[in-house]
Amino acid sequence: MQDSQQQKVSTLELFFDLVFVFTLTQLASLLRHDPTFEGAAHTVLVFTVLYWMYGGYVWLTNRVAPNLNLRRLLLIGGMAGFFICALTTPDAFGDSGLAFGLGYLFVIIVHTALYGEEVGWSVLVRFAPFNLVSAGFVLGAALLDGPVVYAFWIAAIVIQFVTPFIAARIAPALDIRSDHFVERHGLIMIVALGESIIAVGIGASHLELDPSVVIALLLGLALSSTLWWAYFVGEEEVAVAAMSSADAGERFRIAINAYFYSYIPMLLGIVIMAAALEEVIADVTHPLPTAFALSLGGGVALYLLGDLSFRRVLNIEPKIFRIAGAMFALATIPVGSYVSGVMQLLALVVVLSTMLMLETRSIRLQPPLTDSRSVP
Repeated sequence: MQDSQQQKVSTLELFFDLVFVFTLTQLASLLRHDPTFEGAAHTVLVFTVLYWMYGGYVWLTNRVAPNLNLRRLLLIGGMAGFFICALTTPDAFGDSGLAFGLGYLFVIIVHTALYGEEVGWSVLVRFAPFNLVSAGFVLGAALLDGPVVYAFWIAAIVIQFVTPFIAARIAPALDIRSDHFVERHGLIMIVALGESIIAVGIGASHLELDPSVVIALLLGLALSSTLWWAYFVGEEEVAVAAMSSADAGERFRIAINAYFYSYIPMLLGIVIMAAALEEVIADVTHPLPTAFALSLGGGVALYLLGDLSFRRVLNIEPKIFRIAGAMFALATIPVGSYVSGVMQLLALVVVLSTMLMLETRSIRLQPPLTDSRSVP
């Protein structure tokens, strides 16, 4: 079944995405300056909470094009709320927690108002009450101290994770414009990868460009390029085809499983990797602290495992090479810890390049099964 009339991503939506990308930059910076279990926990919790509402705005503009002045103004208001959240992200578990929570609540209020006004208030039964309760837990966490703060943040995320299942039961599935939906998520993926390149540039901004630094810079660019290749060469086309041919209920399932649950580890992997890349470039001759070697290899592995989940949802073959790639990415951690970050970068580029070449060769030699999809 073909979905309804398609629309392209607007320039205002791209403008909106830049604010969310600033959040990714803030998270990478947070993790670089606090490469501890606590810093990692803060990064994961803040990212997951914000990504849920970023996705909410993608669904919103998929149904409600920002082509009227009132819609544009409301969307810019939502940007303002996200900007407050981004600014306060580094200290969201400290003194800035209340400002973060109020900014997040404002994001939800604007989203609710725009969705309800333009699509129908009955639609809000799917998500608005759950979003508001989730925001209440984030705000409540800002007023508390100790381990209960983490419990409140986790409760907010649990609510977000179960909302799609509840929404699917209480009302018919929302229709989705496939081209717009896939394109919008692809754009946030490409700007997230751009953040990893920015991290490489920042790491080199105060260094003399001697041969060792240039090699490290090129390897950082090569690593980001292989991650781009792993996703953008073929997968978006398959996603559009799969969603366009599905009925509304199946399209909803694909959208949630592929672009929310699977996208979280992919985008988080890029953030974690970016935090380590800046450290690698800043000191190209010495071994990495274990936390950064783990972030570099673990971030790439997390990205590949998220992409594996994405492929499972869309039934894209082959999958086995993504599993092997994630395992070998983790195996590079001792290289960074005991040799140097540059050598770990080289090892990761070799691992991902080999994975991509083997996938291409496998597709050419073994035609896909009739119930599977393959990419070039």
